[in-house]
Amino acid sequence: MAEVTVKQLADVVGVPEDRLLQQMKDAGLSHSSSADMVTEQERQALLSHLKRSHGESGSSEAPRRITLSRKTTSTLKVDGSGRKKAVNVEVRKKRTYVKRDEPTAEEKAEQEAKAAKEQQLKAQAKAETEAKSAAEREAAAEARKKAGEERAKTEEEVRKQADENRVKVEQAQVAAEKGPSKKESGDKKEGGKRKSASKKSESPRTEKAAKPGRGVRRGQGFDPSFNESGSRRRGGKRTKLKAPAQAAQHSFARPTEPTVHEVEIPETITVAELAKRMSVKAAEVIKVMFKMGAAATINQVIDQDTATLVVEEMGHKVSLASQLNIEEQVLEGISYEGELVPRAPVVTVMGHVDHGKTSLLDYIRNTKVTDGESGGITQHIGAYHVETGHGMISFLDTPGHAAFTAMRARGAKATDIVILVVAADDGVMPQTEEAVQHSKAAGVPLVVAINKIDKETADPDRVKNELAAKEVVPEEWGGDVQFIEVSAKTGQGIDALLDAVLLQSEILELQSVPSAPGMGVVVESRLDKGRGPVATLLVQNGTVRQGDIVLAGQNYGRIRALLDENGRPVETAGPSIPVEILGLDGTPNAGDEFAVVETDKKAREVALFRQGKYREVKLARQQAAKLDNVFANIGSGQASILNVILKTDVRGSLEALISALADLSTDEVKVVVVSSGVGGISETDVNLAMASNAVIFGFNVRADTPAKALVEKEGLDMRYYSVIYDIIDDVKQALSGMLAPELRENILGIAEVREVFRSPKFGQVAGCMVTEGLVHRSKKVRVLRDNVVVHEGELDSLRRFKDNVAEVRNGMECGIGVKNYDVKVGDQIEVFEVTEVARQL
Repeated sequence: MAEVTVKQLADVVGVPEDRLLQQMKDAGLSHSSSADMVTEQERQALLSHLKRSHGESGSSEAPRRITLSRKTTSTLKVDGSGRKKAVNVEVRKKRTYVKRDEPTAEEKAEQEAKAAKEQQLKAQAKAETEAKSAAEREAAAEARKKAGEERAKTEEEVRKQADENRVKVEQAQVAAEKGPSKKESGDKKEGGKRKSASKKSESPRTEKAAKPGRGVRRGQGFDPSFNESGSRRRGGKRTKLKAPAQAAQHSFARPTEPTVHEVEIPETITVAELAKRMSVKAAEVIKVMFKMGAAATINQVIDQDTATLVVEEMGHKVSLASQLNIEEQVLEGISYEGELVPRAPVVTVMGHVDHGKTSLLDYIRNTKVTDGESGGITQHIGAYHVETGHGMISFLDTPGHAAFTAMRARGAKATDIVILVVAADDGVMPQTEEAVQHSKAAGVPLVVAINKIDKETADPDRVKNELAAKEVVPEEWGGDVQFIEVSAKTGQGIDALLDAVLLQSEILELQSVPSAPGMGVVVESRLDKGRGPVATLLVQNGTVRQGDIVLAGQNYGRIRALLDENGRPVETAGPSIPVEILGLDGTPNAGDEFAVVETDKKAREVALFRQGKYREVKLARQQAAKLDNVFANIGSGQASILNVILKTDVRGSLEALISALADLSTDEVKVVVVSSGVGGISETDVNLAMASNAVIFGFNVRADTPAKALVEKEGLDMRYYSVIYDIIDDVKQALSGMLAPELRENILGIAEVREVFRSPKFGQVAGCMVTEGLVHRSKKVRVLRDNVVVHEGELDSLRRFKDNVAEVRNGMECGIGVKNYDVKVGDQIEVFEVTEVARQL
């Protein structure tokens, strides 16, 4: 496109003519009508102006804070007074993201020292508490012992007193039997009046003696009608006395202070379980949550933060417990210590369709795998180990890159080396580029096998040139990738390829402990009608034996049978050996890690825990791939990089967009185009986005049906655009949140110290006159002496006469108390605030 009119350029760019003319006018161009011609130099000048207008920054500070504002407008149709009318509703949303400062090495060391000191203090306090408790227990035991001795002594004294009283009564009875005294006979002569009175007077004394211990304490006589058990003899019958008042009281004592429990809170907990741990009714917990603004039901699951707030609100102590302890205790209890020995490399064969991947592997294995495949295309994942004259090598033959990506998306690194098969007559094809991108994203070294070298149309130099353009540089050209020319048909170069693979494995220094329990990764799994779940495992460390209990992802079970790649039963499988197992309770996902555990109970606990956590992990992965949340994980090491997968309709748009996105990168934030290409968005692109936490941009292209289904299932962020500026604006808006905001200091007011007073209640108080601005009580202050800052801190008090005030204006007198500092007459108190200003790219 040499020269075009303004109208044609507006149609190509997709903006209105008047807006384009205004932009050209701002750029200093002299176009005023839509029929004016635009040269190539003028278009470049317009593009440069637009880039400058969007703003560029080269600052090197870390991202701190961003505020995103969004506005959406919708129209509602309502009926009113017999007619319809439309109402426009505008919704504005604002979200602020703040980055935590990354601690330095010194701060980390201080934090570790502080944590160690706190732990030491806790241990010391615990030891003191235990010692104090032991001392209290000993004191309580001593007190009980003394109380028992005093009680025994008192009972002995009561018993002696009772014996003395009994002797006195018996002596009185004996004296009465011998004969009444003169006084007593005189009493009888008075008609029995004195005798009856005597009986009346003795009756209350007798009843008082019936109460245990009361007559003894007051020195009253002992009544023989009472026996030792406290019952009275009347007419040959025994009547039991009533229990004393103290014994009639209830033994339960109401606590004087509320009981404080230490509640252990896992990552998630139900309301009912939380109430049980606090020893309260669930209705009380629901009531507290309702007052806090969070309505909940008894069976609702709440997170750890919410439960912590509820427990603290109800006056109990919080003890945070991570449920990952279940998994950590089981897996960390497995010992992988032992003698390290070299292990065989695990190699994945990748490349374009019909470039000879399976035929190459077939020649190495000396079998005909290709003959058994439908149409000569690999339909499943094959795992084989080959004993060569150069050593053992395990191969993974994949039907494309989806499984490779799915395994990497789950964090599994099953491959040590990738053999990239490229046909010498076809050169680099689209799937070849994808294989290069996948291997680079996984950090796996490449060995390129240029296949079909025996054909007349073979051109190895063309393959090297095309791969060198993809940053895969041969060793003879100064790179680090080995290029081997092979022929799967004649066997040419096969030995050299195996030597290259083993040389690369020696560089990697692959080692394992064969004597340890087996662990590794799940390559594939399927459900067999006759045998049940069948899983293909690749052992990476240790040894797997028949009868072991295996935990694989969310599934577990005891190994009932071990089969090699040929279907023959084996007893054990060591490092780098692929093997099929029977006995799991389900089919684990490709890429799930497996481990041999001790007991079936532990395996079940971890499997159930992982099943419960699967949904949370899935949601977290969905949020990580959102463009809106690209800087939500600031400080995690990936916050300054935005991974993008870009698909466009034509090559020109692709190159322009890659260049524009690369220009947005700075020293602080970077845009990395993980994959790019021309054509629709495929399922492979979505798998790669899921593995690399990337956002998918489609420029004038759409996703096919399988890709759409996978995007909806995984919750990835896929966006369609038709204007280049819209992509740039969205990416700039996301990257702006990664830039650290600028800190600006504003001086709010200055007060001059005229006099200093001493108050017994408030300490030192400075009598000041506000000479500039406003003096705020809640802001930070500096004390200036001879225009030199001598102190920086806060205000302790701010008063006008006897009243506390929040601020004092210019020209007014006030009393100021500076916290932890003594001012002098003539000092200036400067009030200031620090504000953060968001930066833009």
